[in-house]
Parts: sequence; structure tokens; C-alpha cells
Amino acid sequence: MALLLNNGRHRRTFRLSSSLACDGLRFPSADSRPPDPITPPREDGSGDGGWGGGGGGRPVRLSRGPPLPLPRSPDPPHHRRLHRPRRQVPPFLPRSLPCNYRPPHLQGQVPRFLLNPASPSFSTSSGSPSPSDTDADPDADPDPTCSTQLRPSDPKEVERVCKVIEDLFVSDRNMEAVLDECNIDLNPSLVIDVLERFRHAHKPAYRFFRWAGERSGYSHDSDTYTKMLSVLGKTRQFETMVALLEEMGNKGFLNMDAFKIAIKAFAAAREMKKSMGIFQLMKRFNFEAGLETFNCLIEALAKGKLGKEAQALFEKLKDQYPPDLRTYTLLLLGWCKLKNLVEAGRVWNEMLDKGFKPDVVVHNTMVDGLIRGHRRSDAIKLFELMKAKGPAPNARTYTILIRDLCKVGKMDLAVNCFREMLDDGCQPNVATYTCLIVGFGNARQMDKVSGLLREMTEKGCPPDAQTYNALIKLMTNRNLPDDAARIYKKMINKGFEPTFHTYNMMMKSYFHGNNYEMGCEVWEEMGRQGICPDVNSYTVFIGGHIRHGRPQEAHRYIEEMISKGMKAPQIDYNKFAADFSRVGKPDMLYELAQKMNFSGKFEVSNVFYGWAERMKNRVKRRVPNQTGKCLF
Repeated sequence: MALLLNNGRHRRTFRLSSSLACDGLRFPSADSRPPDPITPPREDGSGDGGWGGGGGGRPVRLSRGPPLPLPRSPDPPHHRRLHRPRRQVPPFLPRSLPCNYRPPHLQGQVPRFLLNPASPSFSTSSGSPSPSDTDADPDADPDPTCSTQLRPSDPKEVERVCKVIEDLFVSDRNMEAVLDECNIDLNPSLVIDVLERFRHAHKPAYRFFRWAGERSGYSHDSDTYTKMLSVLGKTRQFETMVALLEEMGNKGFLNMDAFKIAIKAFAAAREMKKSMGIFQLMKRFNFEAGLETFNCLIEALAKGKLGKEAQALFEKLKDQYPPDLRTYTLLLLGWCKLKNLVEAGRVWNEMLDKGFKPDVVVHNTMVDGLIRGHRRSDAIKLFELMKAKGPAPNARTYTILIRDLCKVGKMDLAVNCFREMLDDGCQPNVATYTCLIVGFGNARQMDKVSGLLREMTEKGCPPDAQTYNALIKLMTNRNLPDDAARIYKKMINKGFEPTFHTYNMMMKSYFHGNNYEMGCEVWEEMGRQGICPDVNSYTVFIGGHIRHGRPQEAHRYIEEMISKGMKAPQIDYNKFAADFSRVGKPDMLYELAQKMNFSGKFEVSNVFYGWAERMKNRVKRRVPNQTGKCLF
């Protein structure tokens, strides 16, 4: 990493104090003196600057130079069956394909690319299993109900139930009566799987949940209640969520997972008073609100980029719930996500003053925060300090640095960092390889991407779902949806489950590539695979209809998503109204609003009426003057 350390002169510094028991990093107070020059460490670990393990109490100072530019990563390119077009389109790579259909395959082998031919065999190695040490998507949090199912549900039965709900809910037919006639063998596993399918659509999920609870021979348990609570929390149906919590308490089904779901949901919505109210609810039902619960709330705020709120809560309750290392790690994460390195440094110093020794997770959080705050050189210096004095960098540490170098297109330095990782005996994991794959893909060096994929398999670190999704994103960003489809097929054959993000990327790529039929096929494939469309899925799908001049279809799916309890999509309502105008319906948005109002769908009606008013105000009407010319 010596190449990365040569970044010129810097004016301000933060202090590294080797005299502390933890050999940790300290940040200066406002009255710190100007820094002494830095002396790089010698290879034997000694040096005047105190970087080695031996050393004296003289503080080591690292420069705080002016922020370096850090380019933003490019933004990702933003179930009912449709009628078939005249030209029959083959099913979009479903698991059950027609016998006469041969799906596309990946292209032939390309020359192998090995970053370090002499490197030892690779094995998957992950960092500390802490939320501060991972880049997990909020929707990808492990479901507490998944590990407690006593028996697996029948996939065919789940599909049958979901089809009834999907077909009858939006059309306002008696969904419950049809479900009664289906003779469904209800069990907690089946209920949880159905709720998971509709996790973005709280209205049909809640109606099914209530119907199932009233069936004779079946009763909900703690797991099914918790799953329903999770759906309500993610869709921010707070009134219903609190009522369900009360119901769980009265039936004796409350558990800590339920309280955590509620706390995180309120915290993510900045409802701090309601989050604190959950603590009171816990006491009412004889649950102890301890440090774990306190950390859960801090974590939700930190992950939601609410570092200031997390700090305020910490100051208010730290005497009641004495913090541990995890508490400080989460506070550090919150400030680093906000790129507020001054507050992050203050938390770091307080952690040291309280006698906590920062572990590798804490160091990784700070390295990532320094990079986010455009202080790349300081991140490198902290990394070098970890190598010299501990804790030793792990795969996550190296991956953070490699990811940053790949983002700014410095692939040579990324490869050097990777080789240094191998030389130091740290084995890369799937995330490390995926960062390199994305970097070389963005640099349009696809031969090296293919070589890396082969190397991953040969070194015992095969691609996972994250890698395949990254490849699909690379292809869709380059407007190569057919190549994305081939990668998707291989992903399915390997047994990995795509997410709705996978389908959204491919669907948008097809629509933007003027392939309407295949865009619709992606939507149908999503339903066949049991993936619940989210708001973004509907937005892409509806936008595709509008883009291809099909406002009637767009209207149908707007109505469907709002009826499911989702927010109205942010689409091009100008074009939506213009398409109706071209077919002789200039006031179609008003007509649709009136139609929805008469049918009792007041939410949908309000959406259409609101957009009709906005479109009316945006249109500059052509007003002729007395000479017959237009004023504007």
C-alpha cells in the first residue's frame, strides 16, 4: 500500500497515541498542537513515528489533508398475466420450460486471467458478523420466522393460494369465499410463505392473515404473528402494527423479535417517540428492555443515516443502559454514514476513554468512514497502522479499499491491493472478487471479468447471488439485456434466488431497448418465481407501458398497486395523459379519478385527481392576442 500513501503534503492531522492500552487511534481536541512530520514505518515494524509494535509513548500523527474527490458510483438504471402479443414470446427462462425451448447459454470460454498465479487456494472468509461490518440491504435482513418453521410448506399449495389472492383481491371479488372453497391445508409454514410473497403489499397480506386466523382447525402462532408484524413494519402501517402487538401480548405470543421489528420500523421512519414507546410496551408485558434492545434501536437509527438522532438517544439513556463496544460501534457507523468525521472521531475517543479496545469491526467502520468522507489517504494510513499494531486487517478491510479503488477506476492499484492481501495471508472472499469484477466490467475489460469468474471457482470461492446480480447490472448498464438474461439463467441453474432488484434491472433494460414483449416476460417470470414486486418493480413496469404507448395497461397496474396499499408510482404522467389525449381522451386523468371514486376506490381516485391538477397547472396554454399571434 506504499504506492497509495504518497499523496502530497497535508495541513491538518489527527493523532495516533501508542501510549494507550489499546494501541488505538485518537482524534485531537480543538486545542491540539500542530503535528510533527510523519516518519513511515520500517519493514521490521520499528521507526521514529511509533508505527511498530514496540514503541514508547510518542504520539503518531497522520495528516488530515484536504478532501480528495471521490466520484459517486453510477445510479442503477431506474400478477396478473398480460395478454399475449401476436408474436408469441417464449417464457423468460422459467424453471419449467417447454420441452422444445432451448434457452440461451453463456458464451464460450475466454482466456483465463489470474491476478496472482502463485497464490494459495482461496476459501471464503468473512469478517466479523456485525451489522457495522456488512453492507446488507434493509430488505435482506434475516427473517426471525424462517429458522423456526417446524415443517416445510408445499410450494404448489403456496402458489395456488397466492394465485387466488392475486386474481381476486384487486378485482374486489370475494377473495375469502373462494379461499374457503379451496380446502387449503393451513399450517404456520404456508401462512409465512404466503405473507412473504406479499411482503410489499400489506392489504392483501393482512386480509389473508385475518382469513387464516378465523379458519377452524388452525390458529396463528408466534411466528406467523411476527411475520405479519414484519410486513406491516416495512410498509409503515404503524397503527395496525401497534394493534397487532397488543393482540400478540394478550394472546401470549409476544417475543423479542416482535419488539425489535417495531423499534426498527419506527426508527427508520424517524418516529423517535413511538420507538421509545415500545420500551414502555415491553415493561407492560413483563419484558425487560435491556442493552440488547437499546442497541437494536441505535442500530436502526445508524443504518437509516440518522446518526444525530442515535447520538441524542444515546446521551439520554446511556446511564440507564451502560453501553458496550457494540453500542459505540453502531454510533460510529451512524456518523460515518453521514460523513461526519468530527463526530466519528469524538465517539472513537470516548470509546477509548471508557476502556474499550477497538476490534477489527470498529477499525473497518472507521476505514470505510474515512473513504466516504473523501479522506482516502488517512484511510490508507489507518490500514497500515492495523497491519503494524493490530488488529490485523481481515477480508472485509481489504475489500473496502479494493471497492473504493475500483469505483474511481484505479484498477492497477486495486490489483496491487489484492496481491498484497494474498501476500499477507488474508484470503479473499466472494465480496472481494465481486468488487474486482465490477471494476473491470466498468472498465470494459470483459476478458478479465470472465477470467476472474473462472478463478473464483478454481480457488474454491464460487460466485454467489451477489456476484450474479453484479454481472446482470453490468450487462443492463451497457444495454445488453440478452446477455443479462443468459447470466440470469445460469444463476437459476446454480440454485441462487434472484431478488426483485434483479428483475427490475432486466425489465428496465428491455423496455429502454424497445423490446416491450421481453420486458413483460420479465414481469411474468417474477411472478412465476414467487418474487413479490415492490414499488420500484411496478414503477418500472408501468413506465414501460407508458414508454411504449400503452396507457390502458399502465392504468390497470396503477390501480392494482394502489389497491394493494402501495404508493402511487413516480412516472411520466405528462406522457400518460398525452397518450390518452392522442386517442381522443384529453381529460382521461379526471375521468379515471371519477371512475375510481364511483367504484369506491377513493385512494386511487385521489391519486389520479391530484396528478390531473398538476398536469393542468404545468401546461402552458396557447392564448392568442388580438393580432392572432400566440402570446406564449
